[in-house]
Amino acid sequence: MLNEENAKVAGRIIAKAWADEGFKARLLADPSAVLAAEGVDVPAGIRLSVVENTEASYTLVLPARPTDLSDEELDGASGGWCWYCELSL
Repeated sequence: MLNEENAKVAGRIIAKAWADEGFKARLLADPSAVLAAEGVDVPAGIRLSVVENTEASYTLVLPARPTDLSDEELDGASGGWCWYCELSL
C-alpha cells in the first residue's frame, strides 16, 4: 500500500511541476522544503535531488549497491517456511 501511496504523491507533485513553472523551479532548487510543504516527510539527514529530463538531457539513476545477505537472511526473504513442504519430504 505504501508504494501505491508514494506513486500517487509523486504523480501529484510531477503534475504540479508540469503545470506551474514557479513550483517546478522551487522543487528543483530546494526539493526537501517543497516536498515538506506538500506534506511529504523527508527524514532528517537525507539528501534529496530532483532533476529534469529534457530532449537533450536524460538522467540515469544508479541504485545503491545491494547488501550481501547471509543464507539465513536469504531463507527468510524468500518466503519463509512452508509446513506443507516439510510434511511432503
